[in-house]
Formats: sequence, C-alpha cells, structure tokens
Amino acid sequence: MSRLIPSTTPIRDFKGHQRVVNVVAVFPDRRRMVTGSEDKTLCLWDLETGLVLKKMEGHSSDVLALAVSRDGRIIASGDLGGELIVWHGETGKSLTQPIKAHSKHISSVDFSPDGTVLATGSLYGIKFWCTKTWEMQGEPVECGFVFCIRYSPSGELLAIATHDNIQIYNSGTRERVVSFGGCNLPLAWTPDGTRLLSAGDIKDPTIREWDSLTWQQVGHPWEGHTGSIWAIAIDPTGTLVASASEDKHVRLWRLSDRQTITVFQHSSVSLSVTFSVDGRHILSGGDDNKISEWKVPNGAHSKASFYS
Repeated sequence: MSRLIPSTTPIRDFKGHQRVVNVVAVFPDRRRMVTGSEDKTLCLWDLETGLVLKKMEGHSSDVLALAVSRDGRIIASGDLGGELIVWHGETGKSLTQPIKAHSKHISSVDFSPDGTVLATGSLYGIKFWCTKTWEMQGEPVECGFVFCIRYSPSGELLAIATHDNIQIYNSGTRERVVSFGGCNLPLAWTPDGTRLLSAGDIKDPTIREWDSLTWQQVGHPWEGHTGSIWAIAIDPTGTLVASASEDKHVRLWRLSDRQTITVFQHSSVSLSVTFSVDGRHILSGGDDNKISEWKVPNGAHSKASFYS
C-alpha cells in the first residue's frame, strides 16, 4: 500500500474566534454548531451561511469544555478558572451567572442522555449538577486528574479518562465498575454502546478499542498519528471515526477494520473534531483560530481501500 496523501484544502473555514478553538459541537437540528475558544468566548454558528449567530461572552478565562444537551435546548461550558456557564441552546443567551463549579480547570463536561444531569470534570474529579436547579447533585467522585468524561448512550455508565487510567462508573449508584489502561486524553462511545474508544498522548499516540462487556481491548492499537490525540468522534452511523492530533492531522478511520480512509491536514495543531449530524462532513478546530469543514469521501462506509 502506498502512503496516503493528506488533503490540505477544507471545503470551508469558519472564522470568528481570536484565539485557539478548543472545542466544537453540533446541534441535533443540523443547522448550527457551537465552539469554545481561548479568547474566553463561545460562538454560535449558522452551518448553512457560515456566519456567527451570536458571540457568547461571560467567561473570565479560556473556554476548555462544552456540551450540547441531546435535545439541543441547553449548552454548558467550562473554563480554565473552574467556572461553569449554562446557555440557551436556541438564542445563546446565558441562563446562569458563572458558577464556581471547581477550584480551577474544567477539562470536560457531558450531559446525561435524558438531560437531567450535567457531569463536570476537573483536576480532582467529577461533580454532578441538576439541570433544573443547577445545584450540585450528590457527592463528587474523586478519581484524579480528569481529561474526559462521557456518558454511555444508554446513560447507565460514565466513562472517565484520567491521568492514570480509564475508569467506568455506574451512573446511578456512582460506584466504580472497573478501571483499566493507562493515561488517555479523549473518549468516545459507539452509538450502540458496545465499544468505547480512547486515545493517548505523545507517549502513545494511538487509538484503542474496548469491549464494554468485558472491558478487554479489541484488536491492536490504531496507529498513524505522531502527536498527542486531543479529540475523537464517531459518526452517527457508528462506522467512521475522526481523530484530531497535535501532528496537525485529522484522520478519518473505518471502525470495522480500523483502517485510515483519508487524512486532512490542518495549518496548525488540531484540538477538536466532530461530525455533522448527517455524517457527511467533519468539523475541526485548533491553533489556527478557526474551524475547518472537510467532506467525508464518497463511499467511505464501504470496505474498499482508499489507498492510492
């Protein structure tokens, strides 16, 4: 097989942030996306026109984490100073004043699938918030330095990537089910919940696949990146995976055989990635202060080789 030639030209760039774009998420309505940046703002975008619908101000430090509720009604964002802000999903207006959720560094946030709970992760563990009152719910989970938290599609489990390992909790009892692996940065569940993907830093820039029944690794690590992998996303059909890396590449993989389909080359470090709701496009952001949109190649879901 010959070497893949990276695609260097996105079909569109979204420009509106003044500094690094750390996080990106799309809405279920297919019309909009929201991004968070080191310029201390979020931007709400119209995906059809490429225009900023609203610049959302209120954070006093870098926005590091954000999530959109499954119904698209609420946005939650966390920053370097440990503050959490909740926003109206349609208008982008703030619904709360900044909440001092953690002493510092909210690294990841995620809504439960039913939208009743928001989990926030930081240097020292996880806290849970009632999405009606925005009061803390129950006791925090102390699990070390948290890089990423992700509810399973059913909501029964919560996966946490920490500095030392991956920890799986029962989301109802908040008791730890199992811990395994080493240091990982991002996590992503397949839509059917049968697999959890994790990705490593510069010491192990691979993606690993875990069986959610046995918590054993499936197959060999996915190799290709040469720098820390900061974000991974799985398309809505559960067949394609995108990964964003410090090596300035976004790689598109096929889950069935763990093969790279194509590589998109950023002009700088890539820190965030997601699929459009229809799975036809990839949106990624990073050190170039913009979000790039890439087209998923035709036939990417088939097992045909894309090596030239």
